[in-house]
Amino acid sequence: MSAEDQLGSELETDAAGEDLVLGGRIRGLRKRRKLTLAQLAEACNLSIGYISQIERNLAYPSIPALVNIAKSLGVTVQWFFAGASPVPQDEHGYVVRRGNRLKIQYDHGIIDELVTPKMSLQLEMIYTRLPPGTESAESYTHDGDGVGFVVSGELEMWVGDRHFHLYEGDSCSYSSGEPHRYRNPGSREAIIMWAISPPSF
Repeated sequence: MSAEDQLGSELETDAAGEDLVLGGRIRGLRKRRKLTLAQLAEACNLSIGYISQIERNLAYPSIPALVNIAKSLGVTVQWFFAGASPVPQDEHGYVVRRGNRLKIQYDHGIIDELVTPKMSLQLEMIYTRLPPGTESAESYTHDGDGVGFVVSGELEMWVGDRHFHLYEGDSCSYSSGEPHRYRNPGSREAIIMWAISPPSF
């Protein structure tokens, strides 16, 4: 079993069948890595107070902040998706039921739901709900290639120095290694389906 597989097993065991909220997952992983709050804050260029608030579930991180935290802890954002619903043994690794999606909530009410089985295959798909006016904040990068498909609403997308305004049914392909960010400029919730290969977010 690889170190990351072992870590995943430890996290699942710690859950004891209960939800592990984002803050608890970050704190538990930081302690396993034997890092202090100050060391993690320096590594991901965030303030100690901000990370402390996230760990105590007093604040939600921005998307770029969680990407930086994950990189500094040696994992991908996928490690922090959480949920508690049991999965039938014959569906494990194959089927993700709508009510069983693992989720992460960010600041301003942005929610990501993982629609592929966790840590499987060479493709990761994420269902994102963006309230009106919300955005991913500053640009961020990670490995792999990405495709964003606008299921409903509209989306502004910045990839490097390019800017795109996408509407329902539009899609955008990009290298995730290029700085990118996005925003919902509309007056209603935007729903975006992201595909990332290999799983690196």
